[in-house]
Amino acid sequence: MKNFFSSKQGIIAVGLAIGVLAPLLQFWGNPGNMGICVACFERDMAGAVGLHRAAIVQYMRPEIIGFVLGSLLAAFFAKDFRPRAGSAPIARFILGAFAMIGALVFLGCPWRAILRLAGGDLSAIFGILGLVAGIWIGTIFFRKGYNLGRSQKTHASVGLIMPLVMLGFFALMLLYPQIDKEPQSGVLFYSVQGPGSMHAPLLASLAVGLLVGVIAQRSRFCTMGAFRDVILFKQSHLLLGVIALFVAAVVVNALLGQVKIGFEGQPVAHTQQVWNFAGMLLAGLCFALAGGCPGRQLFLSGEGDGDAAVFVFGMIVGAGFAHNFGLASSPQGVGPHGIAAVFIGLAVCLYFGLTMRAKA
Repeated sequence: MKNFFSSKQGIIAVGLAIGVLAPLLQFWGNPGNMGICVACFERDMAGAVGLHRAAIVQYMRPEIIGFVLGSLLAAFFAKDFRPRAGSAPIARFILGAFAMIGALVFLGCPWRAILRLAGGDLSAIFGILGLVAGIWIGTIFFRKGYNLGRSQKTHASVGLIMPLVMLGFFALMLLYPQIDKEPQSGVLFYSVQGPGSMHAPLLASLAVGLLVGVIAQRSRFCTMGAFRDVILFKQSHLLLGVIALFVAAVVVNALLGQVKIGFEGQPVAHTQQVWNFAGMLLAGLCFALAGGCPGRQLFLSGEGDGDAAVFVFGMIVGAGFAHNFGLASSPQGVGPHGIAAVFIGLAVCLYFGLTMRAKA
């Protein structure tokens, strides 16, 4: 299995699988052009535990839980579970928070940018261009010696922290299910309208998450890595998976009648293209400096990477800040303080990129 998923055919198969499953999740109930969106789903989870009180985006997304647990299972099966931590954790946390802020200014992670375009949302083009530009800036820092430092081997219990947190979240879903469309059940908050109220059946979402977690962990699937490798090394291996994801999503969306081509009236999106570009410019730079897109960070955390787990927690907390302080966008446009947050985030990234260099 390992040899197959690490091959050219394997990475294409993984991209095709994600490109088929994401539109199906949308068809089964997830929001429009949001069959899978790591940033949006982590934002919903932040709302579910009360880190923000934006009532339309609160739901404990089983797909995210499945990503981590599926990665854990795959890593154990392949003897690839490697607990490690200690590489600039506070910097990774801050990068995670600003990655989320940038993604919520655009309204989507790299996967959703591709899925938005596959559904006909032409505004996603500006987000994808911003993502690539942010990754390109990150490669400039890499060439100048940027490095967050080496992680160290650590206790297995440390590597299991994120999977255990996800198991805890799943237990909360079972203990406190939504009842009669009420906005709160025990300790969890649930949206009764808006994107947070739209979701595929729990078992279907969890099953897809587990499957994607397994195959993505084995293949090292990463959207940020795909563009980084092309820019830095002229290698297209990971990019083939991203292209396959897009092609499969276009075909499945067309078959399911989920394509609407244009800029206006797209689900959970806005048309302020400068900020679509700038939001993903910030997110892409954060992903590059942290070493992986948000999906990849989840898969790494499942295989024992404590530094990736810190980035994930940073994104979840960043979602709370984004909605509590008016940074996140809405279909009406950028939040009242979203523009300032993008500039602050870019300044923080430049600070990290210019100061965190490996010494000769």
